Amino acid sequence: MALVLNEEQSMLRDSARGLISDKAPVAHLRQLRDAKDATGFSRELWRAFAEMGFSGLLIPEDFGGSGLGCVEAGVVMEEIGRTLMPSPFLSTAVLAASALSRGGSAAQKSEHLPKIADGSLLAALAIDEGAKHRPLQTQMAAVRSGNGFRLSGAKAFVVDGHTADLLIVAARTAGAAGERDGLTLFLVDPKAKGIETERTAMVDSHNAARIVFSDVEVNADGVLGEVDHGGALLEGVLNIGRGAVASEMVGLSEEVFGRTVSYLKERRQFGKLIGEFQALQHRAAQLYIEIEITRAAVLKALQTLDGNFDNAGARCGGRKGTRWFNRDAGGSGRRADARRHGHDRPVRHRLLHEARAGLPGTVRRQ
Repeated sequence: MALVLNEEQSMLRDSARGLISDKAPVAHLRQLRDAKDATGFSRELWRAFAEMGFSGLLIPEDFGGSGLGCVEAGVVMEEIGRTLMPSPFLSTAVLAASALSRGGSAAQKSEHLPKIADGSLLAALAIDEGAKHRPLQTQMAAVRSGNGFRLSGAKAFVVDGHTADLLIVAARTAGAAGERDGLTLFLVDPKAKGIETERTAMVDSHNAARIVFSDVEVNADGVLGEVDHGGALLEGVLNIGRGAVASEMVGLSEEVFGRTVSYLKERRQFGKLIGEFQALQHRAAQLYIEIEITRAAVLKALQTLDGNFDNAGARCGGRKGTRWFNRDAGGSGRRADARRHGHDRPVRHRLLHEARAGLPGTVRRQ
C-alpha cells in the first residue's frame, strides 16, 4: 500500500485543517491556559467537531459513526498537533470509542457509542498508577462483590479524566502486577460513590486527572470484554492511541519546521538572509528528511492497524517499529514507491533536493 493519503483522506485532512486553524489556533490554547479554564477545552468547538463527524470516525455506522479507520483518526490528530488544540478527541473519540467498539457488548455499544458520535458523551481511559506508563503493572484491585466487583486504588494521569462522563478503568481481578492475565476493564460512572477526582496541572497545559477509587461498586454489566482477559483488548486500544499520538507529533513537528524555514527566509545576519548559509540549509534539509520518514512510518503503522490489527503491535511500539521501518520502508520499499511515482533518484536525495529548493540562495540543479 502506498504511503500516501487517498483522495477521501486528503479531503478529511483539508476539512479538519480548515476548522482547527480557524477556530483553534495556538492562541486558543494560551487563552484557556491563562484563564485557568476549569474544563480545559472548548465544548462549543467539540460540538463543531461532532457536527463534522470527527468524533465518530472510529465508530461503526450502525451506531451513528463514520466507520472509518485509524488512518483517518491519525489525519485529524495530525491537524490537532499543528495548533496544540486542547480537545477530548484522543481520550473519547480514539481510545474510548476503540475500546467500546472492539470489546463492548451489544448493550454497551448501543448505550455509549451513539453518544460519543454525537458529542454528548465524554470518556476517559484510566490505566496508569505511577509516574511511568506501564499498563501491565496495574495493581488496582477488583474483588468480587455481590453481582459485580468492588474497585479500590488510584489512577494517575487520566487524560481528560476530570470532564469524563464515563471512565474505562483497568483493574486486576487475578494475578500479580506485571502479568498480562488477570486484567479486566470496567465501565465506571465517575459520579459513583467512592470516587474522588482531582484535576492535575500538566506541563503542556493539557488535561489530566488523578482519580481515587474507594470501594466503588460496579455490577457485572460494567465489565468491558472478558473477566481476567482484558490485557489483549487494552494493548490493542493503546496501540491505536500510540499511532494517534505519533500522528499528533508529526503535525506538531511539521508546523515547527515550517515556522523555522520561514524564519530562515526572513532573518538577516552579516548582511545576508540566514537561509543562504549552507550549514543552515543542510540542517533544514536533514530535518525535512527526518519528518518525511517519520510521517511515512506513522502512516504505515496506522495502515497496519486497519489491515492487520492483531499483528500490528510491533509496528506501533518503540524500537521494534523503528527497526522494521528502517529495514523495509526506509530502504528498498521507499525507493520502489518513489519509482512508481516517477522519481528515479534515491528518495533521500530527492527529499534533500526538495528541502533545499525552498530556501534562499540555493541552486536548483537539473
